[in-house]
Amino acid sequence: MYNEENNSYRYSRGDESLPRDDYQPQSYQPPVYSYDPEQKAKPKKKGTGLKVVALILACALVGGLSGFGGALLARRITYGSATIHESDRLVADVEIQKVDGKTLMTPAEVYAATVNSVVSINTSVTTNIFGQRVETASSGSGFVITADGYIVTNYHVIEDASSISVTMYNGDTYQAKLVGGDSDYDLAVLKIEGKDLPAVTLGDSTKVNVGDTVLAIGNPLGELTFSQSQGSVSSANRAINVDGTPFNMIQVDASINPGNSGGPLMNLYGEVVGIVSAKYTSYANTVVEGLGFAIPIGDVQAIITDIMENGQVTGKPYLAITAGTMTQEMGVQYQIDLTEGVFVYSVEKGGAGANAGLRLGDVITKMGDKDIKSMEDLSAAKKGYKAGDTVTVTYYRDGEYHTTELTFDEQPLVTDTTPDSSQNQQDGQNGQNGQYPGGQYPGGQYPGGNYGYDMFDLFDYFFGRN
Repeated sequence: MYNEENNSYRYSRGDESLPRDDYQPQSYQPPVYSYDPEQKAKPKKKGTGLKVVALILACALVGGLSGFGGALLARRITYGSATIHESDRLVADVEIQKVDGKTLMTPAEVYAATVNSVVSINTSVTTNIFGQRVETASSGSGFVITADGYIVTNYHVIEDASSISVTMYNGDTYQAKLVGGDSDYDLAVLKIEGKDLPAVTLGDSTKVNVGDTVLAIGNPLGELTFSQSQGSVSSANRAINVDGTPFNMIQVDASINPGNSGGPLMNLYGEVVGIVSAKYTSYANTVVEGLGFAIPIGDVQAIITDIMENGQVTGKPYLAITAGTMTQEMGVQYQIDLTEGVFVYSVEKGGAGANAGLRLGDVITKMGDKDIKSMEDLSAAKKGYKAGDTVTVTYYRDGEYHTTELTFDEQPLVTDTTPDSSQNQQDGQNGQNGQYPGGQYPGGQYPGGNYGYDMFDLFDYFFGRN
């Protein structure tokens, strides 16, 4: 009993009218029940039938009101003076639907229909630090794209991995082989030895609209395997920059965390419309939430097929130049009246740039109808072309703007016995293994004050990297 005057509770037993000193606690004696099977039921009193009918009518009325207003639950359980309402609603089992592009499903049905196609990816990376071999581990996600074991994931999930293991939803684990990958598109394809594996169905990412419900299935934090998060499309065509590489992304507000990378983004038809790839967790020192990104599947479907067939992306456009972002300091140093664009450091003899008339000191300012203010802009513009395509390039030279027609070469393929041309000769690199292409830059100093070395190059030189 609550005592308002003393702001306290006290408990009493027996007759509250008696003084507390008169109260004598009694030991509890459980009641004794007896049952005589020979005892006959007492005859029913008259009018019992009417009472039963009245009770049935009352129950029907209560049930009708409950169904109409949703305010009353089906069953009521009483414990002393307390009443607990408990629903007796029958919960239907989730049926596995077939993904046919026509059947709209609930999120639970999408999960049931597609989770067997999602995989958890665990990698180990062996590095050499001060003469000691150190092994680190990381996790990501992926999905089966063919029944014979091809798996798609992000390139950064398996980058530099010395071993890759793949775990299916049923617990089966496979050692995976890297077929190929491309950092420009953040894509990689793995292969496991399997047959009749459950493969996903690819959807049309061009039909994704802002507001559409989407689902991300993956391996957040490397431990919460096969988790599904739900959200909506925030932007269907968002241009963002990831570590200096431009991407066209589907922006979503579904929860996406480390370990989700490489997993599928599903629509409510159970189709893969994107590959979860990045999440902004901070911006200008401010922690943000509800920002996740996925690569539209339509942008990379041909690239995935190319990797499966050739082990890498073929037909990539190649300018055959070495270039970098123009800066204000470079403009002052080399008396160029520009502060943005792409500065040409060198051109390869007989390459696409040389054949178009480009030369050292030119500043590329436009490619086709896209303005070029940085190397990121140039990389993004190149993604719209393939080897053999011709584009109009605008460049600045000797105080004037010029245009030329440039036909892209094909980027040299990487082999196990040749240097990685995507690192040594890729457009925008500041040098080749620490040496400026073609010799020393006029004036005896390479733009920017160095010859392409950075901290990691020096680390590799002295300690090696496996």
